[in-house]
Amino acid sequence: MDTTTAPVPAVTAARPVRRRDRALSVLAATAATLAVWVAADPVAGVDLAVRNGGTEQSVTAVAVGVSTLLAGLAGWALLALLERFTARPRAVWTGAAALVLLLSLLGPLGGGVGTAATLTLVVLHLVAAGVLVPLLRRTARR
Repeated sequence: MDTTTAPVPAVTAARPVRRRDRALSVLAATAATLAVWVAADPVAGVDLAVRNGGTEQSVTAVAVGVSTLLAGLAGWALLALLERFTARPRAVWTGAAALVLLLSLLGPLGGGVGTAATLTLVVLHLVAAGVLVPLLRRTARR
């Protein structure tokens, strides 16, 4: 009896690997921003706070972790949609990610309480993007 198996299509075989790599990218960005928060807040003593309306609000580790996680998942979702509906998802996603980064910097630049807090918040945004953009981009179909 001849038992041969049909080859698995490349698209189907790549999905679990792509999903795993994207999940690890989001987790890596979250870990990186939490490491920056730890270095800045409890270790260096930077009082991370933002102005929200007329009040000051502390930036906690939970806020940093959840924000990075949500941003990473949103980036992943956008990349998945672009892969379905555009011919060049990698290029379009990279441009969108760069635009989102630039817009996200308006928050700390306009709302950080003090120079140290503002610089730390900018670094948090840059670290999140510095991990998410290349790692998620790497998983995109060309």
